[in-house]
Formats: sequence, structure tokens, C-alpha cells
Amino acid sequence: MIKASFHRNADKQIDSFLILGHADSGPYGQDLVCAAVSAVTIGTINNLEKLTQVHPQVVLDEVNGGHLGCQITGAVSHDTALLLENLSEILKDVADSYPDNITVSSTQNTIDLN
Repeated sequence: MIKASFHRNADKQIDSFLILGHADSGPYGQDLVCAAVSAVTIGTINNLEKLTQVHPQVVLDEVNGGHLGCQITGAVSHDTALLLENLSEILKDVADSYPDNITVSSTQNTIDLN
């Protein structure tokens, strides 16, 4: 199961997230839940860099997959907040459709990306 956790700062803006695990909703290469989560998450990180000029701290396991973390260092701009909220809402929609394969939660604790 994929577990997506989002942390909000004192202004209630998402400033970090961590996505762990595998969806196991289909054979390797045909797992639609994994593909959806990967596409929107990596797309969000790429767009943070392209559209907002933010260069977040990113940690990922390129060999085994199943581990992707992102933390905004510094203030969260309006545009950055929108992109991160959009990611959270998309993942919630995926979780609503595939509750056996992904959960999405918010945490008050600081996320350890490792």
C-alpha cells in the first residue's frame, strides 16, 4: 500500500510530503495506481521548479522505488501552496477510488524525508 503524508506549517500550508510503499494493484509495469501517483507527484515536483523557481529538497529511492519525499525550504509562496494542495487533492481522489492501495494523511509532526 502507498502511504502519502503531508505536513502543514504554522500558516496551514503544505510544506513537505512523503510517499512510501507500493500500490500492488497490478503486475509490475501495469500498476495503474502506482503510475498515477508517480506521474502526479513527479509532475508536481518538476512544476515547483519550473513554475515557481522553488528548488525543494527531494529524497527518492531510484533503485527500488516506493520512497519519495519533498520539503520546501523557506517560505511557501501562493503558487507553491496551490501546487502542493493540488497534489494532495489528486492523491485523495485516487485514494477514494483505490482505498486498498493508497492512503493520504496529514501530520502535525515534521516529516523526516529519510
